[in-house]
Amino acid sequence: MRAILLAGGLALILTIIGTRVAIKVFAARGYGQLIRDDGPTSHHTKRGTPTMGGLVIVLATVIAYFTAKLITGSEPSMSTLLLLGLFVGLGTVGFLDDFIKIYKQRNLGLRSKAKFIGQTLVAVLFGWLVLWDVDPFTDHRGQTPAGHAISFTRDLDKIAVPTVLLVVFVVLLIAGFSNAVNLTDGLDGLAAGASMMVFGAYTLVNIWQNNQSCAVSPGPACYEVRDPLDLAVVCAAITGACFGFLWYNASPAQIFMGDTGSLALGGAVAGIAVLTRTELLMLLIGGLFVLQTASVILQVGYFKLTKGKRLFRMAPLHHHFELLGWEEITVVIRFWLIAAVFVAAGLGIFYAEWVAGA
Repeated sequence: MRAILLAGGLALILTIIGTRVAIKVFAARGYGQLIRDDGPTSHHTKRGTPTMGGLVIVLATVIAYFTAKLITGSEPSMSTLLLLGLFVGLGTVGFLDDFIKIYKQRNLGLRSKAKFIGQTLVAVLFGWLVLWDVDPFTDHRGQTPAGHAISFTRDLDKIAVPTVLLVVFVVLLIAGFSNAVNLTDGLDGLAAGASMMVFGAYTLVNIWQNNQSCAVSPGPACYEVRDPLDLAVVCAAITGACFGFLWYNASPAQIFMGDTGSLALGGAVAGIAVLTRTELLMLLIGGLFVLQTASVILQVGYFKLTKGKRLFRMAPLHHHFELLGWEEITVVIRFWLIAAVFVAAGLGIFYAEWVAGA
């Protein structure tokens, strides 16, 4: 438990200090955000605001995690190393995308094909390794980091899925959520605030799973999850990092996280869901991200079906409300409230399922 508090606190401090430094360095080098011409006109004032702030979130999380483990004298688990690998890997893809945008002064960074290949390679590697016993020298009662089933709040043995199909499912989850957070990162503080809530919720889920683990407290409602307490350390670190980053990213934003942060955070949400056996519950806990993605899908589908008509004034959904005349800060706060409702509903269902099973 000490490691959880240390990781969260260290990540918060590192991000507050590191983001301030990043703003000065990126501004001096001209690493500024490019703004879409077809977006809300109020966003044009943001042109040139430093971007790639997600680099601070990623570095602060990794440093805080390993520092907390060093101070507490505990070893990193394989589950956590795989999650951090996914987090850093997708952050690297996002960093390349951001850097190319800045270097070539264009809205398009990596070509869509190159970006897709990068995300897919990282996701496939993660999806394959989590289904193998990659730590054969430690007794985990035969558990692999991820389960061999698609789960809601726990593994359902009757719905086991072939390994190849499960890897495909994991890849789709990671690709979907990394892009969902990327779509949400369109207003000051929106993605950072929503991500903070989601990872805070998963910190609680992991702590509960550890306390009710089948290895510690066998029973009808125990959880067969490997390394839940160590996963809580990473979630706490990401929560703290998002909290610290939000200090500078809140309206009016002094820095943006860019694809570096949004791809890493979205991938980590999917990764933690896979490792905690809560893939379907994640769709509720991260409901705001699902809603944003659904608005884009509906917009594109409606546009094609009606040959040019639009369902929303602009997608993702937050831009629709901006074009209706809502102030940006109003949209952000109300979307935070929606995110909080989804998170609360997800945690409520998670606990209610345990009570019913117990």
